[in-house]
Amino acid sequence: MRRERQGKGGLVWLLAIYALLLTAGLLSALDGRYVRFYMNGRTEMELPLGTRYVEPGCRAVSAGRVFGEGRRAIPVAVSGTVDADVPGDYVLSYEARRGAQRYHASRTVHVVDRTAPIIRLESREGYSLTWFDEYEEEGYSAWDELDGDLTAQVSRTVYDDRVTYKVADAAGNQCIVTRRLPFTLGRPTITLAGGEQTQYPRSLRYVDPGFTATDAQGNDLSAFVRVTGEVTPTVCGSYARVYTIENGRGDAVSVTRQIEVVPAALPEIAEPEEKTIYLTFDDGPGPYTGRLLDVLADCGVQASFFVTCNSPDDLDMVGRAAREGHTVCVHSASHDYGAIYASEEAFYRDFEACEDMILAQTGSYTRLFRFPGGSSNTVSRFNRGVMSRLAENMSAMGYRYFDWNVSSGDAGGTTTAEGVYQNIVSGCAGKQVCVVLQHDVKPYSVAAVRRVIDWGRENGYCFKALDLTSPPMQHPIAN
Repeated sequence: MRRERQGKGGLVWLLAIYALLLTAGLLSALDGRYVRFYMNGRTEMELPLGTRYVEPGCRAVSAGRVFGEGRRAIPVAVSGTVDADVPGDYVLSYEARRGAQRYHASRTVHVVDRTAPIIRLESREGYSLTWFDEYEEEGYSAWDELDGDLTAQVSRTVYDDRVTYKVADAAGNQCIVTRRLPFTLGRPTITLAGGEQTQYPRSLRYVDPGFTATDAQGNDLSAFVRVTGEVTPTVCGSYARVYTIENGRGDAVSVTRQIEVVPAALPEIAEPEEKTIYLTFDDGPGPYTGRLLDVLADCGVQASFFVTCNSPDDLDMVGRAAREGHTVCVHSASHDYGAIYASEEAFYRDFEACEDMILAQTGSYTRLFRFPGGSSNTVSRFNRGVMSRLAENMSAMGYRYFDWNVSSGDAGGTTTAEGVYQNIVSGCAGKQVCVVLQHDVKPYSVAAVRRVIDWGRENGYCFKALDLTSPPMQHPIAN
């Protein structure tokens, strides 16, 4: 019986143990134990190229549905490498074991190039340019640590005051550099002296008031300005002149001047209050003009010279006369009656040629003149009425012509200094104002001047040079 009971007791224990094991197996199956990984940091992470990779680490524990996480850490083995000097995606593997089971997790590290390439600009000392020029590149280079030389891939954009350079590496990193020019390619400015609206007195010639053209950095471009548009200064009316500067790219800047040619004004004639002799000399300069100037300087007397261009070797006397205070006036460039009085235009051309010579010698034009042969000449009758027209036109253009009321006779039958002297003093006697005609190309006429001055002073005369207010002593016009 005892044995029978003992046998039954063992069986019970066996059944209990079996039941316990069965229950544990069922619970384990229901728990589903596995390894759970806890990653330090992100499972997807970005690492800048060239930056050392530091492993953040990973923790592993067992976990189940019924009994939850275990408290004891499970060792984790890490495999895989990250080359921080080479862009790419690197996968790191994490392995932990639980019993015979192996569990894995992974982390992806993206080594990325975030460093932009470098552009270096070169400069040329003293380099400058004007609006006419295209900017001439001074040099540049581009380099990327990964891609190497990128100079050939640089794009350039030229603006008025800067140049931009742009390049990107294989990773799309972009570098933009701006070169600030020490100059600007901006459009030049044309400035008109006297303004864009001007009045011009009627005259034989039009003298432009002038202009300047400068670029944005102050370079003088005036020599490159083209002027179009004609002005007829002898005719009153409205005219336009256009000032244009253009570069080779077809870019142009223009300014227009509106000119109104108006009647010229002459000052009122002022009769001298004292007895006055105006010594005037025609047809020079010549070989004796210097001697005459010496006499006038010695006597302290100013005179008036109606000059020609017929003695090129003596033209410097014109400048000397002006410097010594004498009045220089137009007579004629050629003194060829047939050519001068052929037409108004022929007269103007001759007159302007003489004016140009005077300008070259004295630095200025004159508005005083004497008609060749005088305004009363008859040698011009081959062109009917030309003297009347010229006298009217020249006066309307602001010129004053002078005849004379005392003749020395040196262009006629008088050929001695004594004869010239007698003609002058007899002609002056009794006159308040005397405009004396002589020719400094006649040596005997020059030889009489000192005695004429002495006589004039002894008889209460002063000596003056002509100006625009002097009595012109104009003759009646015969043509």
